Amino acid sequence: MTDDKCKPISVSRRIQAPAGDVFKVLADPTRHPDIDGSGMLRQAVSDTVICAIGDSFTMRMRNAEMGDYEITNYVVEYELDRRIGWEPVLSAASRPEDAADIGDRAGHRWSYELTPAGPLATVVTETFDCSVAPEWLRRVLDNGNRWVASMTTTLERLEEQVISQ
Repeated sequence: MTDDKCKPISVSRRIQAPAGDVFKVLADPTRHPDIDGSGMLRQAVSDTVICAIGDSFTMRMRNAEMGDYEITNYVVEYELDRRIGWEPVLSAASRPEDAADIGDRAGHRWSYELTPAGPLATVVTETFDCSVAPEWLRRVLDNGNRWVASMTTTLERLEEQVISQ
């Protein structure tokens, strides 16, 4: 019997900056559109920096399939300068067919792990985990494989942002 659950998908990049500098960008949702490799993030709804598990932040988003919508991200992982992660939940939709999903946690998460690689370098690993998401979502997202190219671009842009600050 095969396991129909997906495994987390991860992409890593070595960034020539201390972990604290990288973490500052990741913990600031207003910076996320600048690093987003998917092209879907438009802007943060507020300028509140992530400080702890239990925090949340909302992003205005757009894609060809759903049009304009908002996602509220609930912080479920937080270790200063080491790890940050959130579970996205649809909080506003422009298409009537998406309205039924508003407020439902779909069981997927985004996270970043920062591993110091010397005093001036950090290995950043971005992970998309849909292992507990419903089967329909895993199928739509190809068990997370849909995001590999976007994740690679996100880490490239993250490096550009960190180095230019």
